[in-house]
Amino acid sequence: MGWIKIKRLRLLCILLWVLQTPSYAQNESVQMYIRDDVFADYQRFLKGRSPLEVDDFSGGYIRRDVVDMVLIQKALLLGGFDKKFTYQTGNVNFRNTKLLEQGKLLLSFDSYWLADAQHIQQHIYISEAVIRHGEYYAGIFYAPDNRQVVNISHWNDLKALSAVSTPRWRTDWTTLQQLPLKKHVIEHEWVAQARMVSMQWVDFMLMPLMPSKNNEYKLEGIHLVAHPKWVVLLEGSRHFVVSKLHPDGERAFAALQKGLQKLRAQGVVKNAYAQAGFIPDWSKMKELKAP
Repeated sequence: MGWIKIKRLRLLCILLWVLQTPSYAQNESVQMYIRDDVFADYQRFLKGRSPLEVDDFSGGYIRRDVVDMVLIQKALLLGGFDKKFTYQTGNVNFRNTKLLEQGKLLLSFDSYWLADAQHIQQHIYISEAVIRHGEYYAGIFYAPDNRQVVNISHWNDLKALSAVSTPRWRTDWTTLQQLPLKKHVIEHEWVAQARMVSMQWVDFMLMPLMPSKNNEYKLEGIHLVAHPKWVVLLEGSRHFVVSKLHPDGERAFAALQKGLQKLRAQGVVKNAYAQAGFIPDWSKMKELKAP
């Protein structure tokens, strides 16, 4: 009878271990949250390919968000982290940051400004820069028939204009504060910002250039275009972030850093953003700055 008791005890121990193990630790896939428009362009760009198969970042549907999403997965795979991702799409912004802090989200597919990442650095690992200081130029996006923005010809023309962003995006907000605008409008949700500009309640917002889409953004009644001549330098670097509290966080971050070092050494990181048109065409565009 003793062996029966031992067998029962072993079964009880196994059952207790299973019950105490978090469901996400048992699952070989990792759930990720991503903005629906970014995910749609990501799928159209990949056309069924693995991120590892992507060597050319030019072509349709490519944008900074999509480059980020492909690069981080290439780096993870090259570094040895091969867990599958499952995607939940929606209008996600600051919710992702909260989930990262709580360990409920492994990482962000969207790179962070260093200033924003450092604000929550007790909860996250911060990767090496994917966009280095001095490399990020944003387009001035506005409603196509907003003639005041179209007619910008010098720095002082900004005094008659308004722009929208949020202080939660520290680098974006600091940049806008340095522009001599008539009004700085605060709106925390990105889609709401875009809608305000499209409706001409606000004159413009700063966004990454999208040359594959002719620097034009359309979504659910929102229509914005980038100024054909002017771009604005955003002072800062951008980095990927990984949650310290997620059970896969430490391993994923080690793989990410290893993979990014390989991609940087191969010239892939810089070429990816250049091929995507993220770097302005200086034969057509100029930096709008104080005289």
